[in-house]
Amino acid sequence: MIRRLSTGDSGFHATLDALLQFDDSTDEAIEQTVAEILKRVRAEGDAAVLEFTRRFDHLDVGTMAELELPRSELRHALDGLPAAQRSALETAAQRVSDYHERQRLESWSFTEADGTRLGQKVTALDRVGLYVPGGKAAYPSSVLMNALPAKVAGVGELIVVVPTPRGEKNALVLAAACLAGVDRIFTIGGAQAVAALAYGTQTIPQVDKIVGPGNAYVAAAKRRVFGTVGIDMVAGPSEVLIIADASANPDWVAIDLFAQAEHDELAQSILLSPDAGFIARVAASIEKLLPTMPRRDVIAASLKGRGALIQVADLDEACELANRIAPEHLELAVADPAPMVDKIRHAGAIFVGHYASESLGDYCAGPNHVLPTSRSARFSSPLGVYDFQKRSSLIEVSKAGAQTLGPIAATLAHGEGLTAHARAAELRIKS
Repeated sequence: MIRRLSTGDSGFHATLDALLQFDDSTDEAIEQTVAEILKRVRAEGDAAVLEFTRRFDHLDVGTMAELELPRSELRHALDGLPAAQRSALETAAQRVSDYHERQRLESWSFTEADGTRLGQKVTALDRVGLYVPGGKAAYPSSVLMNALPAKVAGVGELIVVVPTPRGEKNALVLAAACLAGVDRIFTIGGAQAVAALAYGTQTIPQVDKIVGPGNAYVAAAKRRVFGTVGIDMVAGPSEVLIIADASANPDWVAIDLFAQAEHDELAQSILLSPDAGFIARVAASIEKLLPTMPRRDVIAASLKGRGALIQVADLDEACELANRIAPEHLELAVADPAPMVDKIRHAGAIFVGHYASESLGDYCAGPNHVLPTSRSARFSSPLGVYDFQKRSSLIEVSKAGAQTLGPIAATLAHGEGLTAHARAAELRIKS
């Protein structure tokens, strides 16, 4: 079912590297299709979007106006939710908003003795596009996690695109969009939706950044439009790494491994533990609990293909391996997790203690669930308010400051052979 490894095995590190490796190259046929879609939407605008929506989503409408949902429909979806669902969604939204309020960047400046003022000015992006998977693969949690930080940041306009194959709309997604305060929402998806956001059409204005998950066509489109607009990331399969000692509950650990594995067959679930007996108990829990899972076939394929139970020498070695793996989600299911937190340098989100299941982070703890995958936690961070703000440098030079800075700049500019740069500084120096 799931491979058993030990750091003491001969060739362990090569085996681990092979296990972590993920081929994120896109199929050539997908690339060609996406390139053609982007080209046509850029040239033809609404007409191309309508054609591709008819072809791929089997949604036959005559105008783009028919694909934009009124605010009243979002409110109707929210009001129509069962009480328990609405309460859960509202509580999650409030917690996500409260957490992200603390991330706001602030403008600042300081004045030097000669009157020169330096600093930075923080401004929000004008317009952001949010891609939301639609149809049966619907994720209202992704709406909250992407839209709320943008709103907290002060983004001027947030446009959501969500495919509705054959007109199938997900009430939870629409309700989440209502709670998050999105400005406009269009029932389009795929590469054509990414193209419409990136280039603009007669109906959909061009955005400054595109965020949100999607299928292989969406990911390929986001790669191609990066530079014309910003993007959040091109995410790989979901990952969890659990470091556990004998104090952990093997059933809890097994279920947490399942929680990642049920995403898809390429998701990765790895356990690190110094206790061979505990690893054996987790393996037994996997065998016991798997038949109870509705998505057991997907879980089994994921665990067999990319999962592992790894025995380490001690918890220090587990932390070293965790930093090498740089997982999207890291659970510290140990008796005393606090000292380990300081030893972790690379992880998208760190879940501390036995009660901090990764699923709580996915939905309602507050921190963002859009996290770096495929070892990119070595250099990337979770999505946050800062992804929807930008910084401009402020440089206000006094007359006295020009006398100090001018000779320095001129000397360096002459050294680089840039005479006009030097002269621009020299002209402001009092003779």
